[in-house]
Amino acid sequence: MFSNCSKNILHILIILIFNNFLAQQKSDKLLAVKKNQDTVSPTTTTQKEALDDVVRYKAESIRNDLPKKMTYLKHKAQVKYQDMQVDADYISIDWDKGVIFAQGKLDSLGKVLEPVVTLQGGKKYETDHFNFNYKTKRAIAFNARTEESEGVIVAKKTKKYNDSVFFMKNGVFTTDEYFIKKKDSLPDYHMLASSIKLVKGKNKSQIITGPIQLFVEGVPTRLILPFAVLPFSDNRSAGILIPSFGERQDVGFFLNGLGYYQPLGEHFDLKILSDIYTKGSWNIRPEVNYVKKYKYSGSFQSDFGTTIRGINGLDNYSKNRTFRVSWRHSQDPKANPFLNFSASVDIVSSKFYNNTINNNYIFNQNVLNAQQNSTISLTKRFLTLPLTITGTAGYSQNFSTGFSDIRLPQMNVAINQFYLFNPKSGIRQGLLENITVNTGFDFNNYVSVTEDQLFKKEMWDNMQTGLKNSIALGTNTTIAKYFTFSLGANINNGLTTKSLNRSYNPIENKVVDEMNKGIAGFSYFSASTSVQTTLYKTVMFKKGSAIQGIRHMMTPQISFNYSPDFGKPEFGYYKNYYDATGVLTPYSIFEKGIIGTPTTGMMGSVGFSLGNNIEMKVRSKSDSVGFKKLKIFETLNISGNYNFAAKSHRWSPFNINGQTSLFNGKMNINTGLVIDPYEVVFTEGSDVGVRTENFGHFHIQGFNMQLSYPLSDELFGKKEDYSKKYSSKGRIRNENYYFDDDHYAHFDQPWTLNVTANYAYSKTTNRFGNTIATIGLDGNIKLTPYWNVTATTNYDFVTKELAYTRIGFARDQRSFTINFNWVPFGQYKVYDFFIGIKANILKDAVKYKDRSFNQPNAKF
Repeated sequence: MFSNCSKNILHILIILIFNNFLAQQKSDKLLAVKKNQDTVSPTTTTQKEALDDVVRYKAESIRNDLPKKMTYLKHKAQVKYQDMQVDADYISIDWDKGVIFAQGKLDSLGKVLEPVVTLQGGKKYETDHFNFNYKTKRAIAFNARTEESEGVIVAKKTKKYNDSVFFMKNGVFTTDEYFIKKKDSLPDYHMLASSIKLVKGKNKSQIITGPIQLFVEGVPTRLILPFAVLPFSDNRSAGILIPSFGERQDVGFFLNGLGYYQPLGEHFDLKILSDIYTKGSWNIRPEVNYVKKYKYSGSFQSDFGTTIRGINGLDNYSKNRTFRVSWRHSQDPKANPFLNFSASVDIVSSKFYNNTINNNYIFNQNVLNAQQNSTISLTKRFLTLPLTITGTAGYSQNFSTGFSDIRLPQMNVAINQFYLFNPKSGIRQGLLENITVNTGFDFNNYVSVTEDQLFKKEMWDNMQTGLKNSIALGTNTTIAKYFTFSLGANINNGLTTKSLNRSYNPIENKVVDEMNKGIAGFSYFSASTSVQTTLYKTVMFKKGSAIQGIRHMMTPQISFNYSPDFGKPEFGYYKNYYDATGVLTPYSIFEKGIIGTPTTGMMGSVGFSLGNNIEMKVRSKSDSVGFKKLKIFETLNISGNYNFAAKSHRWSPFNINGQTSLFNGKMNINTGLVIDPYEVVFTEGSDVGVRTENFGHFHIQGFNMQLSYPLSDELFGKKEDYSKKYSSKGRIRNENYYFDDDHYAHFDQPWTLNVTANYAYSKTTNRFGNTIATIGLDGNIKLTPYWNVTATTNYDFVTKELAYTRIGFARDQRSFTINFNWVPFGQYKVYDFFIGIKANILKDAVKYKDRSFNQPNAKF
């Protein structure tokens, strides 16, 4: 705490030393000063001390007293010397003693109305008055005030003994923005050092203080140190990071965030934090940050340790080792437009979040993660070649299954779309000249392993390698002005290093899958054609009606898709095995591979789709035209297909998807419906039915609806302008409050509430369907201009339970901030309270934290 404070005090003290402050003032009248010549006398007497430059000065009133060798400047006085400028109401220069005195503007009672302002080196300093002797290089300043970093320092008296040693009495430092901006004459907090000695060195300096104490609202606190020895510099400096302390039910008393900070050159820094708990848990969190301006930036973070809960020897005892490794890297887009590298890596142990001792992972909802993904990517573009090469490495963790998917390395070569035939005239016409080609290559290495198999022999043995190429051809033209005719074809090729061999083991009574090593590949294709048009229908109503008209736009499309049966034996892509009942069962040798499988079964299907958009124009009082548009359905699509080549169930299920918005687009509704046209028959005592060929027995196979509605205070009318309604306004901190004649406060209370609802029903061949029904609320409200309340919750109508719920409070205390977050129930029942200074320079030093954590999986 005191290292940051003193560091800022030190900077300001240096300023107040007047190292170069009022060294030799000269005027706009250009008082020429030469060596060995008296500066005020017209005679040429020898001078022991001579000024090194020209002093320029000006004022409304200037008087030179030659016998006394004095110059007096009054009212709007200004002195300039080298890079220094002094503005004051009164300045006197004693040329004989070498003393410069400056004083601010005073009222009739002697109170300073306007301070002395000194500008030097791009910084501004204010004092009531000061004396500077340019012969001895000593100075005394009173009530010197200067802004430094995020704060301000005011010292009642500052003495400069030489260029290296300075003494100060009663130095005050604060980051209160109201005091800095002079909205308030008293800071809401400050830190006071009764005596300070500053020793300046060539590369670094040091402050030695007497007792230093924290004051809040002018009231002294018990936060006192008897002395402090504090090094400082303008550059980053190493130092100890002060921890927070507290008690937790599951792990005991603790120190959080005890650590050390160390700069590593110009572009890097290192921070090592530790968490220590009295019941044996511990955690180490090193962090490296790096940045190179206009090039790149990033950070490395790790988190590893041991979590111990309960008492050794009892049933509730547990000991888990956890780790987390994180790397973020981003490149400036302008650094190299043809080569880009990025990384987003976050790897954790499987039990990390379930055994976390860091509350931030709970409040950020990381503990709800079911999956964690990491990616490293390198993209290369070319100025003259029409292709893009992307290399990636991916790692995906599934906490539910315990398996991790590794893709290392992956490479994608994408060739930009091009036209196969370029017309001579430059205008493309007809099917041939509109043929486009999209193609690319995907090279992939993939393996799925458990945590204990990472980078071991089992992992490399199970690794699969594959290469896939896709070619898409397409063209279109217009027929009879209103119809768009399209043709397309897709060709897929693949190579892999492993193929599947499946058999049935009658001894163990199970199906055995073996992966054969060796190159295997496939090629398959499909073709399609479609015709599409757009139809409009508008229905107008009588004049004077509330509804002016309804417009219906339809987009019908008919398509035909064809692909051969690549499951035939001559292709060799599919083989057969006898299952437990002796039935010959087909399977693909690429079934468990990473390049996909060729299509099986001949397809010759006719598909149809009908897109709909329905709008209504109604009377509106707010619209200047008098009418406004309402969207009944932004989209309402119906689709299905009939496969002539299928041996059974030629009709596919019918899909209906709709999307619309209500209340001026605020409420979004998305819905989907799947209808099965075939009858499902159930045998007695069985909950799983058989899909028959009996067409016409339509039933719902699936239905879902998602609703979202962001509510806010703006939906309920315009905000009231209290500045026009009430003349009385709060002062200083209460400038956001307006007061009526009865002295009641009025202020804005903005709030938001996001409402999300989800309902889904699915039923395939099961007798009983599955239902999901949830509603979520996420909102905040500012009770006053400085109080903010946030809350998040979810309710499951099926289980009739509240899911993850969090409540938060925040209070802006001018220079301080108060935060309270609480998860009141559930697996992670926890609260966290924090109060500390907002300014970055002291936020990690002057703070208080209190937190609680109950053991995961505990019953509440």
